[in-house]
Amino acid sequence: MSARPDSAKLKTQGLLWIALAYLAGAAIGVGTGIAAGYWMDDVQPLWVAVLADLAATLIVFGFGRALNNSSIFDPYWSIAPPLLGLYWAAAQPGRGNPVRRAVVLVLVGAWAARLTWNCLRGWGGLDDEDWRYRDLRARYPRTYWWISLAGLHLMPTVVVFIGCLSLYAALTAGARPLNWVDGAALLVTAGAIGLEARADAELWRFRATRRPGERLATGLWKVLRHPNYVGEMAFWWGLYLFALAANPGAWWTIVGPLSITGLFNLASIPMMERHMRDRRRE
Repeated sequence: MSARPDSAKLKTQGLLWIALAYLAGAAIGVGTGIAAGYWMDDVQPLWVAVLADLAATLIVFGFGRALNNSSIFDPYWSIAPPLLGLYWAAAQPGRGNPVRRAVVLVLVGAWAARLTWNCLRGWGGLDDEDWRYRDLRARYPRTYWWISLAGLHLMPTVVVFIGCLSLYAALTAGARPLNWVDGAALLVTAGAIGLEARADAELWRFRATRRPGERLATGLWKVLRHPNYVGEMAFWWGLYLFALAANPGAWWTIVGPLSITGLFNLASIPMMERHMRDRRRE
């Protein structure tokens, strides 16, 4: 009988599957975008991105279903925005202030790299699935994958895409000169990335040394209940400020940060609070 693979090997195998899933998703997404441009005259880059985003989501969902692990989709939150941004910038090269476009793309890339790394470094492989998904499996065993498709895949894709409307406006609006709103946007967005990075570093150090029943209440976690979530919400508000800096008429893209703020305050944070209470009772 062969020995059970060690944890490092299981994680490597899982990461390879994730890489394959996202390469396939990207390929199908690009193909969908090309097909949309071919079959529909004058289709706008925004709508091409909608179709490509949904197609890629379904492909990654298919991999998660086949591998029986919905956490395959977790990195999508951070991988999709920089790809959308690069596409929008490339599809309309003459639009927008070049300095603003460069700053926004660099910030989104830095945010995505940090968040993706933080998501994957603690993942144990295909046997490791987010506790929220395991709870849903236990509560709805017969309909779990329909719930996963609608609530864990399509809904986050829609919310993140709505958040990226600010990114679209910032990258494709007219070449408005840099202004004080750009400065505020830079401070908020870069500050949010720094806040998330520090909060995650403190959390990782705590997890490595914590004792049973101990609660993290030092550093940022002493001041803020969920500093990583605060940083994430602030990041999307920073992108909204960049959209206003590029075009004050893009005020309507506020639906993006509002949607993401609502998602965290109405879903993510309450779920985390319940989970923390349950763990303290154990």
